Amino acid sequence: MKPSVIVADDHVPTRRALVEALQDDGFDVAGEAATGPSAVDAARDLVPDLALLDVAMPGSGLIAAGDIVRTCPGTTVMMLTVSRDDRDMVQALRAGAAGFIQKGVDLRQVPSLCRAVLAGEAVLPRSVLSLVAQEFGRNRAGPVGNERLSDREWEVLDLLASGRSTEEIAAQLFVAKVTVRSHVAAILRKLRVSSREQAIAVFHDR
Repeated sequence: MKPSVIVADDHVPTRRALVEALQDDGFDVAGEAATGPSAVDAARDLVPDLALLDVAMPGSGLIAAGDIVRTCPGTTVMMLTVSRDDRDMVQALRAGAAGFIQKGVDLRQVPSLCRAVLAGEAVLPRSVLSLVAQEFGRNRAGPVGNERLSDREWEVLDLLASGRSTEEIAAQLFVAKVTVRSHVAAILRKLRVSSREQAIAVFHDR
């Protein structure tokens, strides 16, 4: 099955170029939006695997990211940005984004970056990785703030720590692979870590 995605960007040429790149690589572009609120509405109506959101679009891509993460748990959020402010990117991670694509990147790279995020990987600029690592170091004991892992998320993390792959976890839990990827993305976000390996380290340090 093709992974489904909505693309939200108020700059029409950019949005169309992204749509074409994704469609050419086998994605099902389920919808498009030009504002934060319309992106949230599209995510709720279409329940895509991925929401690709422009940070600076009208209505705020950051606010939209948080709303989609809260109301569409099966949808992974990835941000489009021209910002070089690493703190802005960390703010987006706190809102629930799983990664970033810098505008201006070779469009041929976009589908592979999206697939990486859907596979549970964190797609982040190197400079942001260091900030995430600092957060990780301050919070090794467990989940951050008021966000706690659900029982199912701990179960998935336990299976990851035992060395099982996404496919093996899906088979053991009798769920789809995309569901496992969504759980992994939620685990990384809640633990504020950038990789499965760091999440496993948190598990072992409980």
